[in-house]
Amino acid sequence: MVMSMTGFGRGRAESELFIVNVEVKTVNHRFCEMNIRMPRQLLQIEDKIKKTLNQYIRRGRVEVYVSLEGEGAVTRKLHVDWSLVEQYYQFMNQAREKYRIEEPVSLRDLLSYSELIHIEESEVGNEELNQLVLDATIQAAILLKRMRQAEGEEIKKDLLVIISQIELNLTELESQAPQVVDIFKERLMKRMLEFTNGQLDETRLLTEAAVFSEKADINEEVTRLKSHIGQFIQTLASEEPIGRKLDFLVQEMNREANTIGSKANDSTIAKKVVDIKSLLEKLKEQVQNIE
Repeated sequence: MVMSMTGFGRGRAESELFIVNVEVKTVNHRFCEMNIRMPRQLLQIEDKIKKTLNQYIRRGRVEVYVSLEGEGAVTRKLHVDWSLVEQYYQFMNQAREKYRIEEPVSLRDLLSYSELIHIEESEVGNEELNQLVLDATIQAAILLKRMRQAEGEEIKKDLLVIISQIELNLTELESQAPQVVDIFKERLMKRMLEFTNGQLDETRLLTEAAVFSEKADINEEVTRLKSHIGQFIQTLASEEPIGRKLDFLVQEMNREANTIGSKANDSTIAKKVVDIKSLLEKLKEQVQNIE
């Protein structure tokens, strides 16, 4: 099955205390590279998240965003510096007496100093929360895989259309190839007649034609190109990740097309080679999107 490397999935899991949202986004990459952003109290399950995603993703750059909501996400504790409160209280009373201030020291006066009283928050982590994160991750990964599969099927259709166009050009190229030697032979015969005043050396003509025919022979390259096309189509049906293999096959097709182009001594064949190479470039661009 052809699998695209581009996709997105979102998962959500919740309990009485927690609400967990997980978003997974993937784009093209040569290897499988994961970047996970999440609250600190979940860092201990980062490896579990990666192992979970590896069951669904084999290749691509993966961006994971984990958000945590709910009253159970943090605990709060009130801290009071009683020693400092006492010092403030004594100071304020002494100041009242010294400056003859009638208003008594109030609790509101003491609460106005943040260094006396503050609330400390600590993040909560437990097995229930960890399982919620993994459940939401699986949901996101399943939706991501479905999207990658759907896009992969569209890519496959496009690849098969391009391959059929390459095969058509290759067929036309093959039909033109035998005529190249005949055209060369006719040109050579005319030149020989011109320079020998009508005296044709049949042996030399046949020898030169044979040498040219051997140099211009593209049957081997065409056969290998057809073989690569067959392997390409066969690979599209594989259940394993196929992106790298398809990329290699496209490189080999390009190599054969370049060799045919260098041997071609005919404008029609040269044009067909240009058309094939243009199609191979499109093929390469699409293959870059496959896992």
